[in-house]
Amino acid sequence: MADTHNIIALADSLSACADALHTRLMHALRQPAPGGQAPAISQGAAQALFENEVILRQRANGIYLDAARLSASGLDSAQQQLLDVTARARDAIDRIDRAKDLIDIAAELLSLGAAVATGKPERLVAPLEKLKHHVDALLPTR
Repeated sequence: MADTHNIIALADSLSACADALHTRLMHALRQPAPGGQAPAISQGAAQALFENEVILRQRANGIYLDAARLSASGLDSAQQQLLDVTARARDAIDRIDRAKDLIDIAAELLSLGAAVATGKPERLVAPLEKLKHHVDALLPTR
């Protein structure tokens, strides 16, 4: 990502995904499970999502802090793919009904954020492809 603005846009996108996860988590906690008073999401799933949300925010904040270093690290070839897949992940989060899919998307976003934070383009390929495949399975291709 040769352009610092694009790195900041990626951090913004990861932060937006964390916001979407939080919104979905709060919604799931307020929804009763069919035929009961308990929330529609288990305590374990809710805790996992909350932890992933916090870590995703930390990764995004780290990317903000490291924007200058990352802009010189050779990530420019993947910049548009990163921006596109994180935007699609944000859309998927808004539409996902199953907690397992939310947790999977959150984990994949965390892996992607970690790969970006390393500043090593060769580490982006696997998490980027995994996230793209998962998002493609959840959303029709644009």
